[in-house]
Amino acid sequence: MAQSNAASDMPIWARPEPAGRRPRFSRDQIAAAALAIADAEGFDAVSMRKIAAALGAGTMSLYRYIATKADLMALLDDALLGEALVPEGEMPGDWRDAVAEVARRTRATLLRHPWAVHALHGPGGAQNEQAGPNGLRHFEQSLAALDGAPLNMQAKANLLATVDDYVIGHALQAGELIARFGRSPELPESVVRDFIDSQLASGDYPRVAEFLAGPAAQSVVDPDRLQERFEHGLRLLIDGFAAEPGSQPPAD
Repeated sequence: MAQSNAASDMPIWARPEPAGRRPRFSRDQIAAAALAIADAEGFDAVSMRKIAAALGAGTMSLYRYIATKADLMALLDDALLGEALVPEGEMPGDWRDAVAEVARRTRATLLRHPWAVHALHGPGGAQNEQAGPNGLRHFEQSLAALDGAPLNMQAKANLLATVDDYVIGHALQAGELIARFGRSPELPESVVRDFIDSQLASGDYPRVAEFLAGPAAQSVVDPDRLQERFEHGLRLLIDGFAAEPGSQPPAD
């Protein structure tokens, strides 16, 4: 998947749809087909051949829509950002709650597509390389969530970047659990406990043994606490930025 001409060197969003009165496929349809393959078989299974088969098309015909692998990744990234948007009319009025809702929707999207953290946000990923329409909408919505915040623009930018780091880090850990155990991120206690017990028997981990003997250990493996830990950390993060000295806008 590597054409080299003036058109293919442009971001996919800057190029017109294929010529013709009625293009057979839209970029949204191609992205949806690729997402379905990645969700079912993993990102490495996504190929032009499989996308074409899912759409009932010839592989070569898709090159009219997608010139490079970067184009495909840009379509996938933008589709996920569209999924993460807060629906119109559902944004909370309080700026803290609004920022938290944007983060919550983004987290939920990444947990539904755990391959996306490595594929799109890791080295060589599509994040920020080709800003698409949903990417711009997501950024606009994130800034709009901060309209009522008593923060200067630098503090707002830092807050959004830090929240993104927090959400992606949380999703990365959940994705690793899915990849390792082939399950949802809410891993049953018994699966973890069997492995840990075998290691603690060596006596090499006295602090871990002490931790696991106390009530705090339940929070690590309790499926009901995953969301709770995320929400608690997110609230502390947002409140910390609000209270940071020097983050307030200058007085008139």
